[in-house]
Amino acid sequence: MIQQWLNWRSLLGFIAVLIVLGTVFYSESLAKKIATQERNNVAVWVEAQKTILNSSDSTNLNLATKITSGNIDIPIIETDEKDNISNNYLNIDTFNVKRNKNFLPETLESFKEYAQPIVLVISKNPYIANKYYYGPSTLLKEVKYYPIVQLIIVFFFIVIVMLAQRANYNSHQNQVWAGMAKETAHQLGTPVSSLQGWVEMMKEIEGNEMIAPEVEKDVKRLLLITDRFGKIGSMPVLEEKNIVELVENMMDYIQKRAGGNVTFELNTNNETFILSLISPPLFDWVIENLLKNALDAMEGKGNILITIKDNAAQIIIDVADSGKGISKANIGKVFNPGFSTKKRGWGLGLTLTKRIIEQYHKGQIFVLYSDIGKGTTFRIVLNK
Repeated sequence: MIQQWLNWRSLLGFIAVLIVLGTVFYSESLAKKIATQERNNVAVWVEAQKTILNSSDSTNLNLATKITSGNIDIPIIETDEKDNISNNYLNIDTFNVKRNKNFLPETLESFKEYAQPIVLVISKNPYIANKYYYGPSTLLKEVKYYPIVQLIIVFFFIVIVMLAQRANYNSHQNQVWAGMAKETAHQLGTPVSSLQGWVEMMKEIEGNEMIAPEVEKDVKRLLLITDRFGKIGSMPVLEEKNIVELVENMMDYIQKRAGGNVTFELNTNNETFILSLISPPLFDWVIENLLKNALDAMEGKGNILITIKDNAAQIIIDVADSGKGISKANIGKVFNPGFSTKKRGWGLGLTLTKRIIEQYHKGQIFVLYSDIGKGTTFRIVLNK
């Protein structure tokens, strides 16, 4: 799926480049043709002006007048042979001319850079002439800007398609996650139910008074795990629960299985009752995953500190360990599916943890601090 996504992105990028390049070349060619045609039109307009100045034939005058009045798009400024601006200009914004005395000279300078003037010689001795400087028409400007506009359109098209592809990919991944979790819960259900029956039979056999309760605890644990997997993919019902009590219970459970070289500490700032809307089985799973990751990072020896802060709008839970820490290169990857620095496991614990906190509880989870050889702190933020 990832390879397919990359191929799609490459193909879209290649098509976009071809479209833009083709548009640029075509627009440049079209702009040159329009510019040549406009210069010819200005030359005809100047000839018409010459006819108006010199001809006495009414037919020629009428034709010349029609030609000069026909230019409604190409801006023209008339100067004398010394480039002094006359009052004769065409298709220039008169409002700006009146408002800004520098507008016309500045426009003339831009026309000089755009094209050579067309000169109308009135007298050779003494030399008297009119110069007609002109600029690009509105149509020519639009043609020149067209590739930029199309580039922007293509860019947004690519972005929209990529976002749609990404959303589709994420949706597919979510379906895979949910399907795998529910199938796991379904597969565990039958053997766990069978184990419950065997536990009840063990209780009735003399001599199993010590073994049966411990086995029953593990079976209940399997039932809890099955329930957790069954809730993945469907929105769980959130209940108002005491966060402190849930964290204490999970700490006690993990501490009994951690060995004597690991110390556990819970700091609640003397708070014993902090309520939040959560799914208890899934929240327990989050704390369990973080504690197990901390134990793995410390390799059986060190300190684990959980701090719970009850702020005005949020509940903040920090899980800190004194383990080997996470490198800066890996901090951004710890929640990715399949990422793990351990030799065993699927690397799904923190991925599920993030999904539970952010999707089901609308909270946040992130690495607050990590230093190689000193430890790591994960922070959970729950909205009240």
